[in-house]
Amino acid sequence: MLRYSVTGPGADQPPTGIFIINPISGQLSVTKPLDREHISNFHLRAHAVDLNGNQVENPIDIVINVIDQNDNRPEFTHTVFNGSVPEGSKPGSFVMTVTAVDKDDPKTANGMLRYKIASQNPQSPSSNMFTINNKTGDIITVAAGLDREVCVCVCYTLIIMATDMEGNPTYGLSNTATTVIRVTDVNDNPPEFTTDTFFGEVHENRVNVIVANLTVTDKDQPHTSAWSAVYRIIAGDPTGRFSIPMDPTTNEGLLTVVKPVDFELSRSFMLTVEAENEVPLARGIHLPRQSTATVSVRILDINESPEFSPNPKSIKLEEGLPAGSLLTTFTAQDPDRFMRQTVRYSKMYDPANWLEIDPVNGRISTIAVLDRESPYVKNSLYNVTFMASDNGIPPASGTGTLQMYLLDINDNAPHVFPPEVEMCERPDPNAINITASDPDLTPNAGPFSFELAGRPSDVRRNWTLNRLNGEYTQLRLRIGYLASGNYEVPIMITDSGNLPMSNTSYLRVKVCQCDHHGDCVDMERIIAAGLGTGAIIAILICIIILLVLVLLFVMWMKRRDKERQAKQLLIDPEDDVRDNILKYDEEGGGEEDQDYDLSQLQQPDALEPECVKVGIRRLDERPLHHEHQYPLRSAAPHPGDIGDFIHEGLKAADNDPTAPPYDSLLVFDYEGSGSTAGSLSSLYSSSSCGDQDYDYLGDWGPRFRKLADLYGGSDD
Repeated sequence: MLRYSVTGPGADQPPTGIFIINPISGQLSVTKPLDREHISNFHLRAHAVDLNGNQVENPIDIVINVIDQNDNRPEFTHTVFNGSVPEGSKPGSFVMTVTAVDKDDPKTANGMLRYKIASQNPQSPSSNMFTINNKTGDIITVAAGLDREVCVCVCYTLIIMATDMEGNPTYGLSNTATTVIRVTDVNDNPPEFTTDTFFGEVHENRVNVIVANLTVTDKDQPHTSAWSAVYRIIAGDPTGRFSIPMDPTTNEGLLTVVKPVDFELSRSFMLTVEAENEVPLARGIHLPRQSTATVSVRILDINESPEFSPNPKSIKLEEGLPAGSLLTTFTAQDPDRFMRQTVRYSKMYDPANWLEIDPVNGRISTIAVLDRESPYVKNSLYNVTFMASDNGIPPASGTGTLQMYLLDINDNAPHVFPPEVEMCERPDPNAINITASDPDLTPNAGPFSFELAGRPSDVRRNWTLNRLNGEYTQLRLRIGYLASGNYEVPIMITDSGNLPMSNTSYLRVKVCQCDHHGDCVDMERIIAAGLGTGAIIAILICIIILLVLVLLFVMWMKRRDKERQAKQLLIDPEDDVRDNILKYDEEGGGEEDQDYDLSQLQQPDALEPECVKVGIRRLDERPLHHEHQYPLRSAAPHPGDIGDFIHEGLKAADNDPTAPPYDSLLVFDYEGSGSTAGSLSSLYSSSSCGDQDYDYLGDWGPRFRKLADLYGGSDD
């Protein structure tokens, strides 16, 4: 007697229970529906054993293949497919591919799909503009006439159907998807001018001015490279005075003047303009005649400014010319040859006011002596600006510059340089090098000759000159000592001009006391500068007085601080806040809880029994935890044992099992039932206590003595 069993996925392994076998007959059965798209086959192993469980034969493998059924519809990979095709495409041009999948077995008819176009919208210019490969899903064009500018809509919508069972409409399952095919623009329409001739006008000498707007039409898609126009001037402007930029918004050509135009040279221009697109035209399309136009530009005359020639004008002349001397003629020409106008002249800029110009003929003459050494002359050049004005409407004017190069003459005498020197009372060495300065140029300047003046007589007695070269000489002191002070030494200097010029120049010599380096000491420099000894003494006295005032102020501040500290010790006890109870932030209750009876601060044991008044505690002051029974602490002992009292209190608190630990929430506003002082809320409540003796507080120190005076005194 044998027993049969099966193992493997689908039997005793997940998914379990799909297949079972009759242990006696060995019949294999399926218990659940099978899905080939989930598991296409099962691999089982069959076993045969006797009643004792002994294997009587080797296990055998059972392969169960699930036969496919057409239970799945085709599914497109996208709900909507998007494609494009250029306009003008020939029949047979590829457009796009649509794809659908079927979960059924692709090796059987259940998974073999076929495509077809169910509908086309719009159906112009033909209802069959496209076709589809029924096996691959490739969409191609089958008719001509794809023109974006002619079609009602620039895109076509196709409904594509996919059917399995090789497209059998009876047994196959179907599904659909939408395909949107956009007809893209190509440059198959050239730009065309709206008219054959355009007109414009512009004033002469104007630049960056729009002369005319050239308009074109283009049927291609706006704001694309096939629509944007490019304008070129192909004739009539050999010098490049015009350009035509394009307005990107309107696609118009803006004829603009980029170089000045002269009315006297050309009164009009006839331009030939051509318009093209940014991209070349499609194959087979050529520019029509309408892509070329003519532009007639008329030049308008304006009153132009007179022009000096040459400008600037340069002349050379000697300085020192007297007033009234004729220098030159500086005239301007009026460019307006077709206007009868007169030109008049005037002076605009003449910083030294040396020249004048005849307003009619432009003759320039002097009104003052020309001086090359004037501060207005730079590098022997002097510039004067003149203006020429016409009588046009409106008047126009132009300027011209006259550059005068002034030749030097010997008209300046030399001067000693430096004008001031220093010398020690006992100079060693006792020589000073000096030279001369002459604003004239060579040869009207150096070499120079130096000579001491004959008067006063002590000059040559005290000083002497030794020539070094043509530019320098040495001033020496003849005597060995000269008192401190200021001295003036007259020196006669002569230049080397063709007509030499001489001048007696005074050299200021400061004689001073010197240190071992030969330099004047600072005190002498200060005295020489005009600051006397008396002024120095006055400054020192002021500094001393200021230091004394600062010292007195510091001493006064220290004394005032000491008086303030002394007053602190004498403050009235009633004004001393240290011995008063201050309320900072007490929540809850009303004004009845703020009247405190200070008599409760007395020692509890020293009070009479009727004096112990337990304050009324507010409900919001009661602690939330259970009320502990704190042990009574001993009363304060004799003042001499205050230290023992504190230690005993500390020991009692440490040994109190009901006291909370240091890191727990502590309650400070509730005394508990063990306190004989009662609640602090009743400090100002009425008390029937008699007079107490507070004299013992005086033995505890000055602070307790004040407390005794406060509560033990009379009502006054």
